[in-house]
Amino acid sequence: MKKGLLISFEGTEGCGKSTQISLLTERLRALGHVIRMVREPGGTPIGEEIRYTLKHSVKNHAMTSEAELLLMNASRAQLVREVLRPALEAGEIIVCDRYYDSTTAYQGYGRGLDLKLVQAVIDFAVGDTRPDLTLLLRVPPEVSAARLASRQATLPFIRDRIEEADQSFFNRVSQGYEALATAHPERIQTIDASSSVQNVSDSIWSRVKPLLG
Repeated sequence: MKKGLLISFEGTEGCGKSTQISLLTERLRALGHVIRMVREPGGTPIGEEIRYTLKHSVKNHAMTSEAELLLMNASRAQLVREVLRPALEAGEIIVCDRYYDSTTAYQGYGRGLDLKLVQAVIDFAVGDTRPDLTLLLRVPPEVSAARLASRQATLPFIRDRIEEADQSFFNRVSQGYEALATAHPERIQTIDASSSVQNVSDSIWSRVKPLLG
């Protein structure tokens, strides 16, 4: 029986996930909890190789949407069995930077793949390893685009194939997240991430704290 907690963070590009994941992790560790941070795609040696192929390889320009879907979930299947399930059984709190909702939003809505097929692949990859809480950080599309441009201008540039998509793609991704939040209100908690870092952190904590017992 699962003993730990699985908390996933979701959102479009530039929503501030990395900052808020770090703040939440620090807060939980200060309270004495054992925390494991993972990211998708990735989180295992195999998953990190898949991440490179998906996002950064100079040879991935011809990748089809179907291949992208399967590679994402190959990484996920490895993460679930190698890391997530053992950590949950050990009573750890897992904070996951993206999980399967990203696939529904990005490959389903964004790439336009059949949603039933996408869900079937996800179900095969994760089985019953589902988040206890999903925090969906929302920012307006124009804020997301501005933050993404700023990040690319100020950080050492590493090519990201997914970030190369046009704005219509990210608009569809955002619509996908809205549909998911409507369909799963008991699990997916929406956070206004256009506010200050502290306000966003406080909103996240108000959702996480009740799960700690």
